[in-house]
Amino acid sequence: MTTTKATINRLATGVQGLDQVLGGGLPEFSFNIIAGPPGCGKTTLAHQMMFALATPERPALYFTVLGEPPLKMLRYMQQFEFFDSVQVNRSIYFINLADDTAAGDLDKVLDKIVTAVELHSPGLVFVDSFRSVMLASQGSGNSYITLQQFVQQLGMLMTSWQATTFLIGEYFTDADPNPVFTVADGLIWLRQSTKRNSIVRNMEVMKLRGQATSPGLHTFRIGSDGITVFPPVLQSLTPVDAAVETGERLSIGVTDLDALMGGGLPRGYSLLVAGPSGSGKTILASAFLAEGARRGETGVIASFEQRPSLSRTPAVAELVGSGRVGLVDTRAAGMSVDELSILLIAEIQRLGASRVVIDSLSGFELALAPTFREDFRESLARMVTALASTGATLLMTSELEDRYDDLRFSPYGTAFLTDAIIVQRYIEVDSRLQRVLAVVKVRASAHSNELRLFHVNDEGIQIGEMLEGYEGQLAGRPTRRAGAQAPSASVLGPKQP
Repeated sequence: MTTTKATINRLATGVQGLDQVLGGGLPEFSFNIIAGPPGCGKTTLAHQMMFALATPERPALYFTVLGEPPLKMLRYMQQFEFFDSVQVNRSIYFINLADDTAAGDLDKVLDKIVTAVELHSPGLVFVDSFRSVMLASQGSGNSYITLQQFVQQLGMLMTSWQATTFLIGEYFTDADPNPVFTVADGLIWLRQSTKRNSIVRNMEVMKLRGQATSPGLHTFRIGSDGITVFPPVLQSLTPVDAAVETGERLSIGVTDLDALMGGGLPRGYSLLVAGPSGSGKTILASAFLAEGARRGETGVIASFEQRPSLSRTPAVAELVGSGRVGLVDTRAAGMSVDELSILLIAEIQRLGASRVVIDSLSGFELALAPTFREDFRESLARMVTALASTGATLLMTSELEDRYDDLRFSPYGTAFLTDAIIVQRYIEVDSRLQRVLAVVKVRASAHSNELRLFHVNDEGIQIGEMLEGYEGQLAGRPTRRAGAQAPSASVLGPKQP
């Protein structure tokens, strides 16, 4: 016997990132719960979906069981960009159930819902706050079985009327016993946590029948345009090694450094530039973007150290102003790694960018909410992989303490994530600090192992001669005199396992 597979239409929620978390959208005619503590964004999420989905042909009913009138709630919802006053009383209708709920008569509450549904034939039904119905019913002596029957009856009615239903309720923990959790097809739980001076909002799809959802907690932000969800970035399965195999290399923007790298940086690689404060990391990153623009390539920069408009990087400021380099806004408090990944990829796709700069990982870590710093290493690995899947070439800078007896390229132990590493250091020569650099790694490519002096002038980074024959302090020890073998290992220190 052959059975026909039922087709479930998925609705686009209108909430950026949410459809991906849901596994492709919200199942039409499903019976859903939006739960969480006060102030976490439940009502905002419900209104944002309602204004995105409601049409005159598929109207929405929003039942309020709060003590305050709907007009008060709407006054605040009007502040969001998704709010459209034209839809009110045309495709969206608000009905107040506060008086009926206060009486605790579930039959009367259900009758009023049924009457409104029969009158408007809605495609969407919202009940906010559904927990108020439950509490009022318990106060009137109704039993748990009566509540369960009420929930089941409401769910069956909404499904038979082909309405997608949302019950919004204030619940503090998912351990609370409640019959509605069992009956619901979908359960979206919103959470918020406070650590130090930052608040982090998370969303979890705990249940959604009939489709695979994205597991775990997903951060979201409430802004002027409503809620934006930041799920883990989907990593493309298309390898970017094809561009590398062609032998194509990108110029870093410093000719002599390209030669040290074996002819430049292979396209699609990730490069880590590590060094102490003031060693020239940002200037090198600026040269990387400027060289791309000179060759007709667009770029993207996320700057955590300074705004590119500062005079220290005038070339980048000009490129941002002309639209050849996209600037990702990093000023949002409590940013997560997933949020930055999504912003970077969106800007890469918008500009068709081939060069990306993150300056710096150290500043990025400080910009994160304390909660996100705990798994920064794992999240960073996911971000680098996701950015690599776009085919763009990535340059990241990392701030290091200048310890001469410790070879360290990143304070997070993430140097293994990158395809290439350039390290910058200071040395003391004749009571003056000099800069040196070395190409430590270019994966699957021959490169120079020379330590080279360099300096910075108005034209950028200038690479000098190989380090040897200087009399002064190098790595805390006297250097060899002219003609002696260059003490290359002593600058970098012993290699860590």
